[in-house]
Amino acid sequence: MFNYIRAEVYRVLHKKSLYIYFGCIAVGYTLLTLISAGAANETSVGRDAANLFFLLPAVVGGYLFATLLGDDLSSKNLTTLIGFGMNKAKIVVSKLLLVAGLSAVILGITPLFMAGIYAVIGHSPSTASLEGAYTESFSMWLTLIACTAIASIATYGLQRVTFAMVLYLLLALRVIDQLLSMVFSWNLIRDLAPNLSDYLVTSITSRIQLGATLDGTMLAAIIEYGVVLVVATVLSVIVFNKKESEF
Repeated sequence: MFNYIRAEVYRVLHKKSLYIYFGCIAVGYTLLTLISAGAANETSVGRDAANLFFLLPAVVGGYLFATLLGDDLSSKNLTTLIGFGMNKAKIVVSKLLLVAGLSAVILGITPLFMAGIYAVIGHSPSTASLEGAYTESFSMWLTLIACTAIASIATYGLQRVTFAMVLYLLLALRVIDQLLSMVFSWNLIRDLAPNLSDYLVTSITSRIQLGATLDGTMLAAIIEYGVVLVVATVLSVIVFNKKESEF
């Protein structure tokens, strides 16, 4: 499994699209920063993180999801892996670990990149502002991983690239969470099962972020988050095992 993970990391890092995609995003953000430089101050990094980081699960995770899971479906690489005897459960876990690891690097660099731009134009961020950006980045990282784990169920069960990508983006942009939250607010459902919205990915990650920010207790939210990942991963393995490998 570790050899497979190493090979996938090598493959991703040698894709030109990786550098073109994130390079364009970096250039775009730099231009926006320069345009609004007159209103910049030491809190700008934290402000930008609060306003823009909700897009990171879709922007960063969308690319990684398409590259690590979508490419395998398009190229029928999964058939080759299974043919060489790689366990399906190891494939599912490896993909999730790859997304988690690569996104952690990207989301870890992002606040530093933003801080560097503001420093160049004479507005180095305060410690509190940078800490706020990293707290937002951490929350989005948790969201990204959870969305990947949930979307993987459909990815391995249906093995249709377009459907899998659309589902992932709907999850990453919180569209599905918002729809479910509306449904859970109906009187009938609320009377039968109150507080169901507290168990949505957005709510769980927000409580973890709040606990980290205010040094409060977040053990329950962490356990709930772990349950989401475990259940989603187990379901992915189950549907993958039931699916014929002729794709």
